[in-house]
Amino acid sequence: MSGHSKWSTIKHKKAKNDAQRGKIFTRLAKEIIVAARQGGGDPELNFRLKNAIQKAKEANIPNDNIIRAIQRGTGELGGESYDEIIYEGYGPGGAAIMIEAMTDNRNRTAGEIRHLFSRNGGNLGETGCVAWMFEEKGIIIIEQTGNDWHEDDLMLLALDAGADDFKAEDDAFEVISAPGDLQTIKEALEKAGVKIALAEVTMIPQTTVELEGKEAEQILRLMELLEEHDDVQNVHTNFEI
Repeated sequence: MSGHSKWSTIKHKKAKNDAQRGKIFTRLAKEIIVAARQGGGDPELNFRLKNAIQKAKEANIPNDNIIRAIQRGTGELGGESYDEIIYEGYGPGGAAIMIEAMTDNRNRTAGEIRHLFSRNGGNLGETGCVAWMFEEKGIIIIEQTGNDWHEDDLMLLALDAGADDFKAEDDAFEVISAPGDLQTIKEALEKAGVKIALAEVTMIPQTTVELEGKEAEQILRLMELLEEHDDVQNVHTNFEI
């Protein structure tokens, strides 16, 4: 299974069982703030904001909190100002890792991310060292449990809606698309009655690295620590186990 597929599924399942709800709330609030700052406060005209609001609602964030985050992004309310930063590096076994972060203190975050890499068999690299290995894509994950769709019928539905690719991965299906087509495909699947577990724009690796044994354990540990960092929004990697 690809690192992208595996980590997307792990993150989805972890989010459903995460006891530290405050971290999820903070992460989603940051996404709303930055999305509103960059594209305006109208979700119908700002796809990134619309997607962030939907994720926030799925995480049961109160509507008042969502509204305040939007207002902070548009400047109607004061508060911290976050910068978006991409960190790139290598994990155990040479696995490529890209990190999307939002921070109000670049120096602090860079030092903490570098420390996590060095303590867990990896090293933080220069800008551009692994970005070329990834391509921005939309991904929709559909859990097989709870969906009555036959794989072939679901694949045809997704492709007819504009998907680029369809894959069966263990207990889930993956629908891959161009970033701009994600919302249209998602709406078409939901209209047909398909239950969607996750829909997001992400970075998919074009090349992969196979890991096993200790290196596999190390990369999973490093990925979990990076995901748990308060300033980290998303982590992408290219390992296979």
